[in-house]
Amino acid sequence: MGEHVIKLPDVGEGVAEAELVEWMVEVGANVREDEVLAAVMTDKATVEIPSPVEGKIIWRGGAIGDVLSVGSPLIKLEVDGEGNVKPGSEPAVAAKKEESKETTAKEEKPAPVKEKPSSPPKPEAAKANGAQPVKNIPRAEGEKPLASPAVRKRALDAGIDLRRVPGTGPAGRISHEDLDAFIAADGAGVATPGTAYRRDTSVKEVPVIGLRRKIAEKMSVAKSRIPHITYVEEVDVTALEELRGELNASRKEDRPKLTILPFLMRAMVKAISEQPHLNSIFDDEAGVIHQYGGCHIGVAAQTPNGLMVPVVRHAEARDIWGCAEEVARLSDAAREGKCARDELSGSTITITSLGAMGGIVTTPVINHPEVAIIGVNKIQTLPRWNGSEFLPRKIMNLSSSFDHRVIDGWDAAVFVQRIRALLENPAMIFIEN
Repeated sequence: MGEHVIKLPDVGEGVAEAELVEWMVEVGANVREDEVLAAVMTDKATVEIPSPVEGKIIWRGGAIGDVLSVGSPLIKLEVDGEGNVKPGSEPAVAAKKEESKETTAKEEKPAPVKEKPSSPPKPEAAKANGAQPVKNIPRAEGEKPLASPAVRKRALDAGIDLRRVPGTGPAGRISHEDLDAFIAADGAGVATPGTAYRRDTSVKEVPVIGLRRKIAEKMSVAKSRIPHITYVEEVDVTALEELRGELNASRKEDRPKLTILPFLMRAMVKAISEQPHLNSIFDDEAGVIHQYGGCHIGVAAQTPNGLMVPVVRHAEARDIWGCAEEVARLSDAAREGKCARDELSGSTITITSLGAMGGIVTTPVINHPEVAIIGVNKIQTLPRWNGSEFLPRKIMNLSSSFDHRVIDGWDAAVFVQRIRALLENPAMIFIEN
């Protein structure tokens, strides 16, 4: 028998490290060739690591949330034959992790999820301190406990029914000492009968790992390095909604249902053709703006695992239906966790939308290192004056943010106004210049 060490492979061009987000196998398990051992996450995608050999797991190199360098030992198997390492040898990563365990545990390893309820002293502890346990004897029905306002407030904050607290003062008045004795006797948290109001002092620690960690890192970079300017414009989408309804009613069965996003994407393509510098990536370290001819539009999508931004590539080469089909395909893949790495990277400008829940105004965070993001808010039916009367109109706000280092406020306003004009006159979207 021999031993075989599997190292973290190169999981993508330019990727030097990856976060361990899931183990698929336990120590002692037998695995077949090509069986998935673990899942790691880069800043672009989640990648599954298969086993190149058949064998028995005898060592795993890391805990969930650890960030491993490419080439680090990931797992060791006992295999038939010679293997690729000397039997009994310890992978280098283990010694390295052991040496830095005390200094880096708090920084690199998130704490496990656990409940930390805050509870009052137990009766045994109360006895040790000289307190005597008291009995939770309810008063007669209709009898009101006597207590000062301060005692009543303290009992209310602690979720204690004063009718269950024996009073030692005149006429059975409850004092702070009586309340202390009741709490020490494990009487805290006795909620008033018939009410749902009760203090909850539990604390849950949730480790920030996986996709949530990547989102946190990217948002921190975007807000710390990009000076945002947010511009909000009201758009009358009454005509657009009428057109969208007619197109959906007459669409072919093999075509997806149109949302507002394909129209917005086509409007952005036309606006970008007039202001191409909005479709850019800013390398602020090199001081270079990379201006793209192709419109690769990221569409921020909420998934069960968190926020993801699949990319509709070359939107300039797609019509309304082509954009709709690609948005639907990528949205389904993102929700199911099946997006390929290159489908989650390479965007040059992004759309963010909360759908019908989109609020009135938002301040979207730019998808670094892009220079612009277009935010879609919910559609409302509101009265608008046409010069002679008020009419109900379908109104939607566009809340858009721009990198003020390279995009002037005037240019941002012109860009959004152009998109507004196209959405308010949707026939213009279909006219080729």
